[in-house]
Amino acid sequence: MRRFAIVGHRARTSGDFSLNDLPGGAGRMDVLCRCVNTAFFLSHDLRKDVECYLVLLGDPAPPKTVRFSGVHLRSLNPDERSAAALLKKALALPCGDEFRESSPGVAVRQGGLARLIEDMPLALLHEEGDDLRNVHPLPSGYLLSDHLNFTPEEEAVVQDMPRISVGPVSLHADHAITVVQNELDRRQHGWN
Repeated sequence: MRRFAIVGHRARTSGDFSLNDLPGGAGRMDVLCRCVNTAFFLSHDLRKDVECYLVLLGDPAPPKTVRFSGVHLRSLNPDERSAAALLKKALALPCGDEFRESSPGVAVRQGGLARLIEDMPLALLHEEGDDLRNVHPLPSGYLLSDHLNFTPEEEAVVQDMPRISVGPVSLHADHAITVVQNELDRRQHGWN
């Protein structure tokens, strides 16, 4: 199972945002929706072996984590609005400490980054990490930030995680996911 976790520092934690204003009123939910789509979409299919976790830290009730699970995922189309509609539906549900499903393959719970790191091993995608192409074996889980850097408090939580870099320049989170997926695909199919 491949896992990607993205921290959304300003992303709304309720379903009261407009699908017409994902960058503004939804707290840069557009960045997270692009990450969801990049994690799952192939040319004519969805990746079934992927889970994508969005750690939402915006108002009004942070932190919340939304999980997308490819094996069960339905109703996701390759546009930001489709992913945002699934997020909106999930965030409209009351939730507690356990994941609660809002639609097939989408679930939400209370809790943030520290809890997610306790639940699964992740490597931090970071510009100053080890070159992805030189890491053997590659981890199955990766943590990224949205358009903002990690806060000092978050850095303290992730300080002991292995750090992996996808290249010599800083990329958008969804582009970094593409590079990781490509490297994992290449290795899975014996191209390296």
